[in-house]
Amino acid sequence: MNRREELAANLASVQERITRANVTLIVVTKTYPVSDVQALKELGVENFGENRTEEGEVKAAAVPATWHFQGGIQSRKIKDIVQWADVIHSLDSGEHALKIGQRAVRPIDVFLQLSLDGDPERGGVVESELAALAEVVVATPNLTLTGLMCVPPVSAIAADAFSQIYSVHQRFLRDFPNAQSLSTGMSGDFEVAIDHGATHIRVGSSILGSRTYR
Repeated sequence: MNRREELAANLASVQERITRANVTLIVVTKTYPVSDVQALKELGVENFGENRTEEGEVKAAAVPATWHFQGGIQSRKIKDIVQWADVIHSLDSGEHALKIGQRAVRPIDVFLQLSLDGDPERGGVVESELAALAEVVVATPNLTLTGLMCVPPVSAIAADAFSQIYSVHQRFLRDFPNAQSLSTGMSGDFEVAIDHGATHIRVGSSILGSRTYR
């Protein structure tokens, strides 16, 4: 089996496990070569995710698609992120929202990153801070508030965490009814996430294989 055949088989397996319509599959390609992205595009993938802006720039230039940035946002990297990212999943700062809006070269869809445990090392804002951040996004040119993103704590029971995320999203929608999207769930838990309302899942290793980090 060659690499393209391997990717095709893995992609088909993941797609078969997506049990609800209207779920966007984002293939996370960090550390993998442009050739893998090109093969996946030829296999029908339209959405790709990157954590590192350096990789995102190179791959987005080579492969036209919808590109999602999902890494931690650093102020000094914003001018680079907005050059290639169509969607940002990890906004957790009003200051960053303003800078992204000022630097954006085209409209950008934005997910607010929710933190369930309030751990600053993991990024995100707690539920009580979501509305204030959302108001900044709504008022900032070039930004569209798309929804919420959350990565559950490692120690959390998946079903409980995704149930909590869903509940937070439903409360958030009362004040921001256009923020319909919920980005949560990765290779190890996306099926549970879908069962709890995820509209966007970010899958890497289940399609591309185990990563070698550098």
